[in-house]
Amino acid sequence: MATNPTVQTGSQRWTHFYSALQLAIQRAGHKWTYEDFSECFPLWCDEQPEGAEAVYGTVSRFVESHITTQCNELFATYDVKNNVDKLHEAVTEARARKRRGETGKDVWREDLDPRSAVRARVVPVLEAERDRLKDQLTKMRNQNAELRKTVQAHARERKEMDEKTAEILNFIDEVYAKWKDLPMSDMRNWALIKAEAQNTMAPPS
Repeated sequence: MATNPTVQTGSQRWTHFYSALQLAIQRAGHKWTYEDFSECFPLWCDEQPEGAEAVYGTVSRFVESHITTQCNELFATYDVKNNVDKLHEAVTEARARKRRGETGKDVWREDLDPRSAVRARVVPVLEAERDRLKDQLTKMRNQNAELRKTVQAHARERKEMDEKTAEILNFIDEVYAKWKDLPMSDMRNWALIKAEAQNTMAPPS
């Protein structure tokens, strides 16, 4: 079941951006399908399908929640919402001024290359964020490897427990079958004869 975080209020541009981001996160959280999961743990998924599906759902929800949390922390660090709202306000105002035919000092200069100006401000930030995300990805891969080892260990332990339980139940069935085959009538008669013999041999008090 996917999480449904509340879309943060803000400009129309921010609302559309955040909604699209949540949709992308949901898809990313479930990009690893149950079929992919079952290929990693085929024996466990065959023997314990309900437990395997529960673990798969937990992992998917964790991935989605983790990505959402990381994005929100990133947005808070760089004040993304406020900046997007300002951008939306500036674009809306610029479009209105253009329709009115207004000019001013803040009108874009023809000799200023937009791409160069944007790169000068954005590229260093993106490179730093790229390095941070690489480190985060490495940590997540290590965590996933440890999680896989844990799941496999639990699956092996569960299989061993099931095998031991089956052995005990088979032993009980064998004992019960042999018990039913015993001559109960002869055993009762023998017990009575033995008791009478002991009473006869006992000295008078």
